[in-house]
Amino acid sequence: MSNEVLQALLDRARAAQAAYAVFDQAQVDAIVRAMAKVVYDNAEELAKIAVEETRMGVYADKVAKNKGKSKVIWNDLKDKKSVGILRHLEAEGLVEVAKPMGVIGSVAPTTNPTVTAMSNAMFALKGGNAIIIAPHPRAKNVSRITVEMMNAAIKPLGAPDHLIQIIDEPSIELTNQLMQAVDVVIATGGGAMVKAAYSSGKPAYGVGPGNVQCLIDRDVDYAEAVAKIITGRCFDNGIICSGEQSVIAPAEDLDQILTLFKDQGGWVAETEEDKAKLRATIFEAGMTAKDVVGQSVADIARLADLPIPEGTRVILAKADGPGKADALSKEKMCPVLAVYGYQTFDEALAIAQTNLELEGKGHSAALHSDN
Repeated sequence: MSNEVLQALLDRARAAQAAYAVFDQAQVDAIVRAMAKVVYDNAEELAKIAVEETRMGVYADKVAKNKGKSKVIWNDLKDKKSVGILRHLEAEGLVEVAKPMGVIGSVAPTTNPTVTAMSNAMFALKGGNAIIIAPHPRAKNVSRITVEMMNAAIKPLGAPDHLIQIIDEPSIELTNQLMQAVDVVIATGGGAMVKAAYSSGKPAYGVGPGNVQCLIDRDVDYAEAVAKIITGRCFDNGIICSGEQSVIAPAEDLDQILTLFKDQGGWVAETEEDKAKLRATIFEAGMTAKDVVGQSVADIARLADLPIPEGTRVILAKADGPGKADALSKEKMCPVLAVYGYQTFDEALAIAQTNLELEGKGHSAALHSDN
């Protein structure tokens, strides 16, 4: 049955893309703008549905993300030429012409079910393509509603039916078949999903786990850096893959910096017993435990049986070492930070690189410095 479902999606996508391929730049841009605007205009509703369905994240943060990403992506795409002749390269005697890839397959994660569907669809249609989205089973409803809203917004502009489609009842089997059948794959998710995309036999762009190493230089306002790190780590209960994961700070000032964290709502696991409880709660078989993803500090405290006071914004723990020396060096998809002290800036870089070799290499990093 899955083959029949997938074939029907593909047939409709290819017919829609063939009709869409004749649209000019103004028509394409009007369609892409409408997709962003409908998510922006319905940011609150989509955020509410996402929190209720996935049971992770923070409503207000998801509203901000829906509004911010739709606006930023449209503003980035709106002036870019993507249809017809792009440029004349006189010196080389070449004319550069845009050509759609065809049908894009997009794998969307449960941690970002609205914005991933929206942004990948915007990118696909900007380039004259059709797209089929494979949502996470735990977020299939909000992803489907996002697609329905985008389709309703672009229909009055003459967009062909089925230009944006979604698998209504997703499964690993259907997702794998989709990746093998489309022209290009865009996969956002865990390492296994990205590996599957790269093994699909089709061109693939993968975004795997983030493990953002955050370096604090000696010449900065520590209080300001701490405030920014807490904001980033707490956003949407820590499920953003570009959120800070580890604080790497000057060893001689580490106690001062941890005090600043405490002053701004941080709680530090001081004992080996508390750190052991934290590790056991956050990780299962070396992977982030599903019960902690996108959960609040209060939920983490309850699950780990830790004496964390009400109102705490973020949990911190000094790691036993970088990389494999401590599981806390890995990505933690909840409001928890690993802490390291360094003597020299070269050592700070080595700590960050060791952690990224373990997980998250090639994603994101942060540096607070006035130098």
